[in-house]
Amino acid sequence: MMLEQDTGLSLAIAQIVQRLKGSSLHSQLERQARGSLHKPEIKLESLKEDIKEFLKTSGWEKRLQNAVYSELNVFPSPCHPAAPPEHIKEPLVYMRKAQGSWEKRILKSLNSMCTELSIPLARKRPIGEQKELLNKWNEMGTDEPDLTLFRPVYAPKDFLEVLMNLRNPNYENGDQPSFRNHLGLIQVPLKVKDIPELKDYFSELGLNTGQLGIDDSTEVPPELFENEHIRVGQTVLTEQDSAAAQQYVRQGCPTALRAELWALILNISNQPEDILYYEQLKSNVIQHDLLVDSLIYKDVKLTASNDDYYFVFEDYLYQVLLCFSRDTSVLEHFSYNSATPPKSYIRGKLGMEEYAVFYPPNGVIPFHGFSMYVAPLCFLYHEPSKLYQIFREMYVRFFFRLHSISSHPSGIVSLCLLFETLLQTHLPQLFYHLREIGAQPLRISFKWMVRAFSGYLATDQLLLLWDRILGYNSLEILAVLAAAVFAFRAVNLMEVTSLAAAEAVLADLSTLKVMPLLQIFLFATVT
Repeated sequence: MMLEQDTGLSLAIAQIVQRLKGSSLHSQLERQARGSLHKPEIKLESLKEDIKEFLKTSGWEKRLQNAVYSELNVFPSPCHPAAPPEHIKEPLVYMRKAQGSWEKRILKSLNSMCTELSIPLARKRPIGEQKELLNKWNEMGTDEPDLTLFRPVYAPKDFLEVLMNLRNPNYENGDQPSFRNHLGLIQVPLKVKDIPELKDYFSELGLNTGQLGIDDSTEVPPELFENEHIRVGQTVLTEQDSAAAQQYVRQGCPTALRAELWALILNISNQPEDILYYEQLKSNVIQHDLLVDSLIYKDVKLTASNDDYYFVFEDYLYQVLLCFSRDTSVLEHFSYNSATPPKSYIRGKLGMEEYAVFYPPNGVIPFHGFSMYVAPLCFLYHEPSKLYQIFREMYVRFFFRLHSISSHPSGIVSLCLLFETLLQTHLPQLFYHLREIGAQPLRISFKWMVRAFSGYLATDQLLLLWDRILGYNSLEILAVLAAAVFAFRAVNLMEVTSLAAAEAVLADLSTLKVMPLLQIFLFATVT
């Protein structure tokens, strides 16, 4: 067993070293080490130790630690050396097949729109159009292109239908009802946490721990906790330690420190080369017009532009999402994402692999509501390249899991199952009542979870929720909150007699307070 652990550790180290070798941090470290050779305190006889000491005192060791910590958070731990790459993407074959056929459906929908509208997937913009776009880059919201013929490639409810039909072919799930049957919509056997495990996992959210987002803590007056929490947060920022920041935000972020703390956790420093990279993406947008641009425009107009909190950020959303669609560095996350980036062929070369290109260049086809992943971040970051990097990192760590089929604990299938299991176990009467009247709870909560509650909660509450996603490096809290919302509105829900009435009871979540709901559901409910 120890030998296996050692092998796993050395594999993980080798993987991280390999990944960091190609990074700008590696070249910066080399440059610093070379530059230090001229310093008098660096002696030839103790060269290695002296350079290590120099990198430590000059803050470079901390940057390296943060980069390693970031890699550990993002990339899955290495499998067995002989495991094929697709096993790292998704270990269960039936999940891989389901994801593959779902991708074919999305691509078919995109291609048929292309054919119907006689619009190419991509075209080079004429010079006049390029100049015009460049001039109105910061006010794209004023542009009103005719998008009536465009439709979202898919919406969350279409995706839910696919998840409902998922079955494990090795699992005997006969028509006869039995105690093993799950009464919810998700019929795949995955391991999800129960309440005792969740209590243990989210222990920092307990009733006796100070929290931001709770107004009436009994143990400590809120203002006392807040002042102390802010002081600790400032120390964490001074230390520039990603791991400490991640632990810290589990109790919530003070508003004034949130932007910096999230950037520290995500290891985003907005270096000159990052700004330059963003500018290159922008020039790609200016030069080429993609069909997905119209899908992005349409999505922003249908969602964020109609939202009381986010309509003011319309221009930011276009800038970030258009650049995101061109960013080929996003393709890297497909090594641990069950999805595969869609391919298209250069005109006239259909089926010839050497003429295949990823489309869109980042491999991600936006769906209805996609822009809501960016909208809340606009409250924190006003500098476009920084906002862009934070969103991209949030996407490749978390958001991609909400629209791909996988068995990962933070994947949408597991979240749906966790939500249904929590309701079925702890509110069986409510669950059974809603099921009997044709208002399966997941039909209502699915859209909340797919969007990570963006556009449903008030922004201050949403940011407190996302603090915890970053703090625990997990999306499981979304399913817990969804169950907690049902528990909170249980009395009203027991009165309803139709899906429409149940939806009406849960139509407005903007007055809800996230932390009290989570605490009551996890820690104050008798189990």
